[in-house]
Amino acid sequence: MASGVNKVILVGNLGKDPETREAGKGTVCGFPLATNESWTDKDGQKQERTEWHSIAAWGKLGEICAKYLKKGRQVYVEGRLQTRSWEDDNGNKRYRTEIVATDVQFLGGKDGDSSSGSGGGNRSGGSNKGGGRNDDRNDDYSGGWGGGPDDDIPF
Repeated sequence: MASGVNKVILVGNLGKDPETREAGKGTVCGFPLATNESWTDKDGQKQERTEWHSIAAWGKLGEICAKYLKKGRQVYVEGRLQTRSWEDDNGNKRYRTEIVATDVQFLGGKDGDSSSGSGGGNRSGGSNKGGGRNDDRNDDYSGGWGGGPDDDIPF
């Protein structure tokens, strides 16, 4: 029987500067990533929706992200979905699904200007391919990266 596939590819903009934390088995860098979708509804009105994704990058990849990424910067992120659980201060079971990054490529300009980069982008983001897998290293981490720029999204 073949194994399943758990792969996520996103291109979006950082909602705020990355945060780095020590967690159980190493250092993790996290940031919220916004992806936008637009369409025209049946009445001819343009509609738009922003989806927020929590990204976690471990080890050397996380160090590079923390050093070079800033709010507004456009990035390509490749990784896998992972849901973790923990108990909050009130004893309630909490769940969080995030993308554990295995590759991050910086797109656009240094200050979030996406007009100067395209498609392949500047491959300054590094890659964790060949550098070991990030298997379940964030099981001990119980904090959050926030939803978006103002942390007003209820998750």
